[in-house]
Amino acid sequence: MAKMTLIVIDSFGIGAMEDCTDYQPSDCTANTFDHIRKAKKDDLKIPYMYGAGIGTLVDNQPAPQKAYGYSKLAHHGADTYLGHQEIAGSCPKKSTKRLMKDIHSYIKAALENAGYHVAYPFTNCPILLVNNAAVVADNLESAYGNIINITADFKQLPFEEVKKLGQVVRAHVDTTRVIAFGGPYTSVEHILACVEEKHRGQWGVNTPKANVYGEGYRVFHMGYGVEIEKQFPVIAANHGITVHRLGKTADVLHGEGPANPIVNTSNLLNYVGECYQREEEDAAFLVNIQETDLAGHAQDVDWYCDLLNETDKWLSDIFIPLMREDDILIVMADHGNDPTIGHANHTREYVPILIFGEKVKKTTIGLRNTMADVGATFCEFFHLPPTAEGRSFLSEIIDK
Repeated sequence: MAKMTLIVIDSFGIGAMEDCTDYQPSDCTANTFDHIRKAKKDDLKIPYMYGAGIGTLVDNQPAPQKAYGYSKLAHHGADTYLGHQEIAGSCPKKSTKRLMKDIHSYIKAALENAGYHVAYPFTNCPILLVNNAAVVADNLESAYGNIINITADFKQLPFEEVKKLGQVVRAHVDTTRVIAFGGPYTSVEHILACVEEKHRGQWGVNTPKANVYGEGYRVFHMGYGVEIEKQFPVIAANHGITVHRLGKTADVLHGEGPANPIVNTSNLLNYVGECYQREEEDAAFLVNIQETDLAGHAQDVDWYCDLLNETDKWLSDIFIPLMREDDILIVMADHGNDPTIGHANHTREYVPILIFGEKVKKTTIGLRNTMADVGATFCEFFHLPPTAEGRSFLSEIIDK
């Protein structure tokens, strides 16, 4: 019996990538870890992760006793969904930025051809109301033009039908993502009341105000050019390996098996520990700590610092002691989200890769060209067919 675990500390970048000028020049000063450290000073207490490779990567401290490295982002931009597709072993295609003001008539025609009733709920506003139940609009939380949202009232349109609606939109737009989601404790009237213009020409639903999150919330992410069948979670499921998707991975990674999209960090970490102890077979655990990303979006350095402190203590005191001889743990990020940089969006940063386990050697895996190397390593660990992309580093960290 062996377990392999991935813990993604969402948005925990360690410095701007050299190509940041090609994507977002304002990100070129980003360094999520270092700027939180400078802002919080001694209040940031992450000795375990710092000693496991963070200190080596950012401060040239002596190498840790286990393996470590860092990675570029191979996907374009800096995105949680795309980052996780890459981590799982399939790098998304380059997408095109689109706003509803430019494509609303095209999407409307596609939806009507598919049998939906589509209307414009507001004059001189490019959002669409579908079957008087779901609103198709720009995403206001991600980078400008990256995502189209379908925000739905599940009392009017069940989630499975919302997904089908989203797939029609996905087939007719080349944005990074289409996200179909909603909840049973809102109403289409309230969703429409939360429509606003964030930037000139960018119209969408203010989803935190729309009461879609919380109990009963469900979401389906659809990426552009993603090879889901060649990602680790789906490959594992097809070969009988249990994959637990916990935290935001339950929403952003496709697969089968146990899934629980817990947002609260304390609750998530407790749940991960409980599941890990209960699991008696070969299994993978794919975990995303989402609140660090939320703290970055909120530009809340204090909250971000507290979350890092809690995660570090849990790793050293709770999770690592649970691991058995053959188990491996990888702790990493998916991009940055520097809360001090002056904007609330993701930042294109290198991400750390910290590797733990009794059989893990003292070594460096260096700079990886893609985070897909992680998915490839998971496949090799479980003796599975390879992912679409990525190069396994399993032989670099353990002696076979």
